[in-house]
Amino acid sequence: MKMPAAPIRALIGLGLGLVVGGIIVATGSPAGRVLSEKIEPLGTMWVNGLRMTVVPLVMSLLVATLGSNEGARMFGTLGRRAIGIFLALLVVIAVIGLVAAPPIYSMMQVDPAAAAALRASAGVAPVTTPPTFASWLVSLVPSNVIATASDGTMLPLIVFAALFGLALAKLDPEHRAPAVGFFRAIADAMLAIVRWVLLLAPIGAFALAVSLAVHLGNATASVILFYLVSHSGLLLIVLGLLYVVIPLVTRTSVARFARAMLPAQIVVVSTRSSLAALPAMLDGAQRELGIPAPVASFALPLGVSLLRANTGLSWVVCALFLGRLYGVPLGFGQLIGLAAVSIAFSFSVPGIPSGGLLIAAPYYAALGLPVQGIGILIALDAIPDIFKTLINVTSQVSTALILSQSAAASTVPEHPGVAAPAIEVAPNVEPETGSAV
Repeated sequence: MKMPAAPIRALIGLGLGLVVGGIIVATGSPAGRVLSEKIEPLGTMWVNGLRMTVVPLVMSLLVATLGSNEGARMFGTLGRRAIGIFLALLVVIAVIGLVAAPPIYSMMQVDPAAAAALRASAGVAPVTTPPTFASWLVSLVPSNVIATASDGTMLPLIVFAALFGLALAKLDPEHRAPAVGFFRAIADAMLAIVRWVLLLAPIGAFALAVSLAVHLGNATASVILFYLVSHSGLLLIVLGLLYVVIPLVTRTSVARFARAMLPAQIVVVSTRSSLAALPAMLDGAQRELGIPAPVASFALPLGVSLLRANTGLSWVVCALFLGRLYGVPLGFGQLIGLAAVSIAFSFSVPGIPSGGLLIAAPYYAALGLPVQGIGILIALDAIPDIFKTLINVTSQVSTALILSQSAAASTVPEHPGVAAPAIEVAPNVEPETGSAV
């Protein structure tokens, strides 16, 4: 399979960044560390360039899609099906964690000196009151939409945009058409900005990779290595299963599925953010997988806001790691309860790096695990969080693909919503080989 030119350039930038960061750490060069600090803002600017489009893109896509004639019918049908697929993915992945993680962590041997050094370097994670179902339910209806947009809290925005779009669908065509056209224009403009930002992916990936390598340093203690390898390995197994099961279920070739996922996954490796990867997911889902624009523009923003498919497995793995590290035994019943809680509250996890760990803190404390352990997990989360987010975005696109092939989705017109335009990566690159990153 011939890889698109843009992902190759981004991969080269990412690889060079990791190499340069590794050399800086190995040599201990003060000048090298100064260099990493100087170029780090370039990566931050690139990520911010992607993030600044997310809120207006999500809002405009949903309003334009749901405000169309088919909006109300699609919302009811696709919404129910999407939530069902979300829950199925969450449960299956959590079960994999419950079955595979305990035997692996029973083999973990903690060196007392390494454990002491690890504790000494750990920070204290903030303790928050566990959200109740009632408080989560109330949070779905924002009291101030502008403030919610400013905070980047996506789920209430999704609710508002959905209600606004459905309200537009109730208007007569004379009044509805200009409003829907306005939001379509906003979505097109946001996608144009995304095209410009994605052209800079190699530079952004390089800058972020250098910073990542320098900040990780040479933490090679056996307990850290065990956690990183075991957690990342389990996540990779789940990711591999998605690449086998989803193409099989949807009758899509593995090569086509991988080609559609690659641009978004490159963004994920650089940013650890499903929000930042949303524009690339929309592009790959429509251009490579042929998912209808209304389905993609509804299912993917909803998935980015709600679906953290890795949560059940990761919460179980992290609890077992901390239990072995601090000598706190955890029964299988406690792990089942933790997995159930993780599924219930995964819908409120913010789409930011390590966001799930902050939500998990009060539940770990309830199991007798030191809250300081969350600080250790956050410090070590840079590598596992990449694989967590890879699973999330792959599951989100998988949901859209399954929905697009359902009987209800097959009746949706091909282009009533907003379609992502082809993203050119260079003037001399043909569209079919110039997939956006």
